[in-house]
Amino acid sequence: MSAEIDYKSLYEQKSQAYESLQLTVIGLQQQLAQLQKMIFGSRHERFVANDNPSQLSLNITAEPVAACDVINTQRISYTRTKVAVEEKPLQHPGRMKLPEHLRREIILIEPGVDTTGYKKIDDEITEVLDYAPGELYVKQYRRPKYAAPGNEGVVIGSLPSRPLEKSMAGEGLLAQIIIDKYVDHLPLYRQMQRFERAGVKLAYSTLTDWVSGTCNLIAPLFEALKAEVLQSNYLHADETPIKVMDKDKKGETHRGYYWVYQNSLDKLVLFDYREGRGREGPEQILQGFQGYLQTDGYAGYDAFAAQQGVTLIHCMAHARRKFNDALTNDKQRASHALQEIQKLYTIERICREQQLSYAEIKKVRQLKSLRILQDLGLWLQQQYVQVLPKSAIGEAIAYSLKRWGRLSAYVNDGRLHIDNNPVENSIRPVALGRKNYLFAGSHEAAKRSGMLYSLLGTCKMHGIEPHSWLKDVLQRIADHPINQIQGLLPHRYKK
Repeated sequence: MSAEIDYKSLYEQKSQAYESLQLTVIGLQQQLAQLQKMIFGSRHERFVANDNPSQLSLNITAEPVAACDVINTQRISYTRTKVAVEEKPLQHPGRMKLPEHLRREIILIEPGVDTTGYKKIDDEITEVLDYAPGELYVKQYRRPKYAAPGNEGVVIGSLPSRPLEKSMAGEGLLAQIIIDKYVDHLPLYRQMQRFERAGVKLAYSTLTDWVSGTCNLIAPLFEALKAEVLQSNYLHADETPIKVMDKDKKGETHRGYYWVYQNSLDKLVLFDYREGRGREGPEQILQGFQGYLQTDGYAGYDAFAAQQGVTLIHCMAHARRKFNDALTNDKQRASHALQEIQKLYTIERICREQQLSYAEIKKVRQLKSLRILQDLGLWLQQQYVQVLPKSAIGEAIAYSLKRWGRLSAYVNDGRLHIDNNPVENSIRPVALGRKNYLFAGSHEAAKRSGMLYSLLGTCKMHGIEPHSWLKDVLQRIADHPINQIQGLLPHRYKK
């Protein structure tokens, strides 16, 4: 007699398999939607719903208009008469005034007649903005030699200090090579081609030696910047990958990381290169750090939550991004979360526009933002039990719920940012550079690049023209007292 078939067990197995396939299909649909958005969609994350125009009202209401009953109506007719009015021509704003700091090349054009006996009354000035390609020129030092009377020797003037001894590169050329690569993202081999078009043929190895020599020269300046950044009691932290050539890996590159730390209050940034993404990187460099550390929620920073004197806070922009990605999965829930988060960002924008002090910002956040955060946190708890954990909306809610206390902590101090965007803005030049020069030639080269990204990124945050700063620093640093090196940092720079 054959064994009886357990139809109940078979049904349960089939049901579990079906549910698993459903989750797989949902996941694949979400991945497809994300890929389509990356290729064809908009990249911005600002959310404004079409069906709720009052989402950003922040409880600001107008007085109601008094209603009245219509007792009688009367048709009124009128005749429109056009009155001729002398129209005044609109004043053209005129051509943009060219900046005063630009060099003027004066070209004098005299009338084509004899002006003897004429009286000059004025100059008619027309300015044209023009451009000449960058010029390579030679500085030739001539030092006359003099024989002292009575055959007592020869006297000659001393050469000024040069950035790189026994090198033919001047400080202006060295600065331009570095700015072209690390600010304008022009790889060295393209610069080499441009020099060759100007009639100067330089070997690629020569350019790399000049860059490394310049980095060795300004290394004390980088160490001074590093010390100042790490003395802050409020840091943003993030990391970004960089491909690095490694002699131990034939035919492939090593994936290294820049760990980036920014003091957004004093506008300082530090790029610290590490060969991996392990937590030992931040733990080593932030040893002894005290204060607020704002991150994107990466687990590599979790150890700081237990460190005495450190308050770990997270980034609302990353939470918003999760809900933005979930719009195609559950538009109703994702839209509600995005609406509430957008209210928080509107409060932050108004505070910036009104240039409020830190104390005033904290007061506004306590009055406005705190209630929104409390209500949204409660809503997330209620919704999480109603969604599939592995769906996009489930993952978005879980991500925020797990970090809600650290996402909300910014309301307790007016100095803190709602998100980690300041440090992400500092990382963008690295992303652009990666697309052009593709990889660093070695781990040491990656460290030198981090040094230059730190100093030039700080220049950008303070609105300092980087070529002028670097050229002047290269002129002065060889003879500058080491105990006064901080005076050459971008935020303290005086030409």
